[in-house]
Amino acid sequence: MSQSRLSGKSVAGIALREESGRMPRRSFALLVLVLGTLTATGPLATDLYLPAFPEIAADLHAPQAQIQLTLTAIMLGLSLGQLVIGPLSDALGRRGPLLVGFAVFTLVSFACALVPSAPVLVVLRFVQGVAGASGAVIARAVVRDVFEGDEAARFFSRLMLVTGLAPLLGPVLGAQLLRVGPWQSSFVLLGSVSLVSLVVVFFALPETLPAAVRRPFRVVSLARTVWGLVRDVRFVGPALTLGLAFGMMFTYVSSFSFVSQSRLGASEQVFALMFGVNTAGLMVGTQVNAFLIGRVETSRRLAGGLCGALAAVAALGVLAAAGVSGAGALVALTAVFFVMMFSVGFVMPNATTLAISSQSRAVAGTASALMGSLQFALGGGVSSLAGLTPSGEASLVSMAVVMGAVGALAAVVFAATVRRAARSAV
Repeated sequence: MSQSRLSGKSVAGIALREESGRMPRRSFALLVLVLGTLTATGPLATDLYLPAFPEIAADLHAPQAQIQLTLTAIMLGLSLGQLVIGPLSDALGRRGPLLVGFAVFTLVSFACALVPSAPVLVVLRFVQGVAGASGAVIARAVVRDVFEGDEAARFFSRLMLVTGLAPLLGPVLGAQLLRVGPWQSSFVLLGSVSLVSLVVVFFALPETLPAAVRRPFRVVSLARTVWGLVRDVRFVGPALTLGLAFGMMFTYVSSFSFVSQSRLGASEQVFALMFGVNTAGLMVGTQVNAFLIGRVETSRRLAGGLCGALAAVAALGVLAAAGVSGAGALVALTAVFFVMMFSVGFVMPNATTLAISSQSRAVAGTASALMGSLQFALGGGVSSLAGLTPSGEASLVSMAVVMGAVGALAAVVFAATVRRAARSAV
């Protein structure tokens, strides 16, 4: 049974008819496109400039570790920003905070193209992350406003198909931009995309949270809501599983640019191709997950994704221990990371669905914020561990160790959550 719950509100064609109980296909597709654009802005901001890391380090006369810190900075900004923007969207509605967030994101993106030094870029990337958090957190809240259960899982899977284009195309576009211009071109393009997103939101996204169900923004009330979420195993278990799995994936995202180019001899174009193939694995995984909805339970789909990811990381550990090198190593690593990303394509939509659907509509923004904040905090924090080597740079071995440990912890957390939920049901 479809669970669309918006009334007939429409902005440029998105209309959900409560009386029919089903969203028109055109509106469903348009909503996927709009929310996908919002959610994709964050991944595009993190991935577009990855091929330019060595050039940025040389141009700003900064060590590689400091340039990698710009990636950590935006991740932390995305984490902290969601903690603020999510509750604000519960109090003020979805559209207002979203418009302000993308306006700031656009301005800061253009400013990043003018930075004189790496420390300034780190600070701007943090601000960019705080503003960009509005897209991810509010998109999830809008889905909770409109759908429930399997319909939410199906929508999240379709959403990830659109969202997956950003990390798929980001490094490829970034590598091509380096052919025709300096690394600053990536931030000019990012600002332009953000500006288009701002216009799309203004004209195409209706308000999905009626004033009657909004919650006033009070610190005491917010603290009580957050405490209730943290104590609810139905929420915190899947949310923590999602955050740890994302940390595993983001260790690959943040480290493999340096490892492939500096240690394995890959060119910027080869890295972009490998990254694109692996990200296609994520997109395929989300769509296979969508096909299995109604055939396989959500928790089983999530468990299968975790097992697949752990198997891929174990293979990475074997390759790293063997000291692989050359073109053959790049092919083998692409296959391993493809399987890992395919498996994560099961973990992310199902963990998100289990966490968000366990909460009421009135706290969807806060729940989405807490989940997203945890996700990006773990992603930014865990990924930096791969660089804690004697040389100060990540390696295949350090990547495998961090990814294996975090992936195993995600599996343990989810298993404990399922066991606790089963006990509660008795």
